[in-house]
Amino acid sequence: MDITSQITNIRRTYEQLGMQMAQPEIASDPSKYSDIAREHARLGRIIEKADQLQKMETELKQAREIIAHEENEEMRTMAEEEAAELEVAGEQLNNEIQVMLIPPDPYADKNIIMEIRAGTGGDEAGLFVGDLFRMYSHFAERKKWKVEILEKSEQGVGGFKEIVFSISGSEVYLHLQFEKGVHRVQRVPVTESSGRLHTSAVTVAVLPEAEEKDIAINPNDLRIDTFRAGGHGGQSVNTTDSAVRIIHLPTEIVVTCQDERSQHKNRARALRVLRSRLLEYEIEKQHAAEAADRKLQVGSGDRSERIRTYNFPQNRLSDHRINLTLYSLDNIMQGALDDVIDALLADYNNQRLRELEVSVST
Repeated sequence: MDITSQITNIRRTYEQLGMQMAQPEIASDPSKYSDIAREHARLGRIIEKADQLQKMETELKQAREIIAHEENEEMRTMAEEEAAELEVAGEQLNNEIQVMLIPPDPYADKNIIMEIRAGTGGDEAGLFVGDLFRMYSHFAERKKWKVEILEKSEQGVGGFKEIVFSISGSEVYLHLQFEKGVHRVQRVPVTESSGRLHTSAVTVAVLPEAEEKDIAINPNDLRIDTFRAGGHGGQSVNTTDSAVRIIHLPTEIVVTCQDERSQHKNRARALRVLRSRLLEYEIEKQHAAEAADRKLQVGSGDRSERIRTYNFPQNRLSDHRINLTLYSLDNIMQGALDDVIDALLADYNNQRLRELEVSVST
C-alpha cells in the first residue's frame, strides 16, 4: 500500500486540527477539545514515524551510492552492512506506519463493562467464573487500570453464577474486546474424588462502556421494578426495596442490580450496564450489516463461539481463533495475558490491512 499520498493528507489534517485547538470556542469546550486533541496526537505519532522512514530512505540511498561508486573495498563493505540494516529497519517501520494508518476503532479508548457467567459444568463452571474474574483483575492491575464490581451472584462453593464489573483506564476496550465468547476449562475439580478430568464452560461479554452522548435512552422505553434484595441462601440483605430491575422494552434487555443498599445507587448502576448493553447491541447490528456487504466480519463478538480452552493438567492455553497455544497457563491465570492479547491484536490488524488493500484495489 502506497502511503506517500496518505501522509501528505495527514500532515494537512494535522495542521488544521492544530489551528482548531487554538480557537476559543473549541478551547472552551472540554469535550470537543479532548476529541480533537486525541486525533491531533494520533496523527502526530504517524508523522513522527513517517519522518523517521524518510530519513532512513535518504540514508539508504546514500549507502547505495557508496556501494555503486566507492573504490575502497572496506568502505563498500561498511556501506553494504549499513544498507542491509536500513532495509530491514525500513521495512519494519513501513509496516508499523501501515498499521497506524488503519482507521481507529471509535471504541478503542473506551472503558468496558465485562460480564462473566457460568455455563455448562455446574459448580466447576461457577468456580471458573471466579478464576477468570481474578485473571482479568490481575491483568488490569498490571496495566494500572481500575476494576469495580457492579453486580454478582455467588454460589455456595465459592464461585459465581455471574459477575459484572467495569474496567477503566487507557485503551481498555482495545485490549480486551477479543475476550468475548465461550471460554472452556479442562481440569480435575477439587470436589472430584476419582480424579477425573472435567470440562466446563463460561461465557464472557465485553461491552464498551457507553456515555450518555453515545446512547440516548427514552424513559418511556423502560420498565423499572423495585424489590427487596436477597443474599445467598435467601436471607434478607436489607428490609427496604433497594434492588432494581430495568427492562428495555424495545430490545427486551433486562438488567438487575441489588448489591448496593441504596435503591438510587442500584438504579444508577443498572442504567450504566443497560446503556453499555444497548451500545453493544448497536455495534453488533452494524457488524452484521457490514458482514452482509463484504462476506467477512472482523471481531464479530458471537458469544456462542468457543474461543479458548484452558487445560490445567497440561498447563496449556489454546486460542482457537488464531491457532495460538501457550504452555504457561499458570502465569496467564495470574494476569500475564500480554502474549495472548498482543497476538490477537496483531491478527486483527492484519485482517484490517488486508481489507483496506482490497478496498483500495477495487
